[in-house]
Formats: sequence, structure tokens, C-alpha cells
Amino acid sequence: MPTLVLDPPPAELQALLERRRRWGADIHDEVWDGVLHMAPAPEYRHAAIAQQLAELLGPPARAAGLWPTMHEFNIGDSERDYRVPDGGLHRPGAGGTWLPTAALVVEILSPGDETMAKLPFYAAHGVDEVLIVDPEGRSVRWLGLTKGQAGGEGRQASYEPIERSSLIALGPAELEGRLDWP
Repeated sequence: MPTLVLDPPPAELQALLERRRRWGADIHDEVWDGVLHMAPAPEYRHAAIAQQLAELLGPPARAAGLWPTMHEFNIGDSERDYRVPDGGLHRPGAGGTWLPTAALVVEILSPGDETMAKLPFYAAHGVDEVLIVDPEGRSVRWLGLTKGQAGGEGRQASYEPIERSSLIALGPAELEGRLDWP
């Protein structure tokens, strides 16, 4: 159930946020244009898929000169507006707390998550590709960033399905077939 608490937050909410920070429960939280999205830790099959993706994406990413990170990181400019993908591939030189972009982000679907709502943010930050893995549907969607049509002023970048990554030697059908679905 979405909830919006206007500033200043009550002491009880501040205490909850501090407890979540101390326990590390806030690792999946995101801030969307100043609005906190508190996300719970994902279920077991999410972790099982993440481990396999680390093993399957690592070699082709390194062969392409990219750095694989199958762990959370922040895409955004500051603590006021960022998203936390499940993993990604980065160009050399990436680093710091707030990454302005990534070559590829990985999103593993969980029930009720906000993956699809993150796509415009990723496009605005120039993320080249988005890999969406659905453990429940046992499917993989690989999306590539479109820059709009020539002369198409006002048309924002968006994502379209692709059959093969332009970044690494892999595509959605091949990856889907190599996953041992939990």
C-alpha cells in the first residue's frame, strides 16, 4: 500500500528509518524525486537467479571490457533521486556512491516491484540496456535504449526489446535457456 508522509516526518517514522538503517534493511530502498520507496528484501528465488546471473554475465562482460556487478548500486545524482537495480555492467572508470549511468542494469522481478516504472529514469540517465528477468514467468526480456527518430524533437529516449545485446555476446533467448529456474 503506497503511503506518503509529508515533511517533517513524525518521530516514529524517523525511529523506523534509523532502525532500518542500523539493521541494513534499507539496502533496497530508493528515492524517486524526493519520495522514499521502502522495499523489502526479495525472496529466495530472486537470490538464486542473481547468483546465476553473476556467473553467466561475468565472463562475456569482462571479455567486452565491462565490469560486472551483480549486487545493488545507486543510479542517480544524489540521495534525493536514485534507483537501485539488482545488478549491472559498467564501463571502466565507474565508481562512487552515485553512478550517473551504467552500460546495462539488471532487474529481477519480485511480486509487486516497480521495475517497469524505473524505465523512464534509466532512459533519462542513458542506461544503454535493461535486462529484466522474471523468475515466476521463467522469462528474460532484454531492452535496448532508443534515442528517438532523427529530427524528432521532444521524443524522449525509451526502451525496445532486442534479440541480442550490443554490449556483450549474449541475448535473451540464450540467457533464458542457460538459467536453472528455481
